[in-house]
Amino acid sequence: MSVQVKICGINHPDAAAAALAGGARFVGLVFFERSPRHVAPPLAAELARMIPTGVRTVGLFVDPDNEYLEHVVSQVPLDLIQLHGDESPARVAEIKAAFSMPVMKAIKVSSVEDLAAAEAYAQVADRLLFDAKPPAKVTALPGGNGIPFDWTILTGRTWAKPWMLSGGLTVANVAEAISISGAASIDVSSGVEDRPGHKDPDLIRDFLRAASH
Repeated sequence: MSVQVKICGINHPDAAAAALAGGARFVGLVFFERSPRHVAPPLAAELARMIPTGVRTVGLFVDPDNEYLEHVVSQVPLDLIQLHGDESPARVAEIKAAFSMPVMKAIKVSSVEDLAAAEAYAQVADRLLFDAKPPAKVTALPGGNGIPFDWTILTGRTWAKPWMLSGGLTVANVAEAISISGAASIDVSSGVEDRPGHKDPDLIRDFLRAASH
């Protein structure tokens, strides 16, 4: 079974080109101003136009209100909304209904107990994403912190919806992460950067190659 890869935080055409050339199946655009990967809608629209049919364009949002979502989706052709904040299951369902678009909900994980939240979200979201819980400091971002969690807590588990593994994945550990967790889809952001917010096309290519072996 081939693993599907999402390259998240694309904010430059060179990074998008490398992701597509390497076989990425999802390309993530970050609409969260505190993130070094944040991309404004006009540039995001240009990047989205590079994405061919068959590769899904994902918009990452953190606790967005409907006004901001409308501001983005009216300009950027997205295939999937990723919610990476503290959105409740009810809010996930509300966004999905309001925008008639599939939604992926991030579940922040540091221990097996954190997986309990996945059941309620699986009832309303189209996909789940398991990401490392951010460190307890004011400057920490909701994701993209380069921190893995214990992948063994996912071993053998199934949910009602497709799920994706994220959090601290790199060229060096992605094959092990896939093997241990059993993930059919994975997500990487900081692990293919040479500095915060700057994707390295060579690292993207190497990561995609490592994930496919």
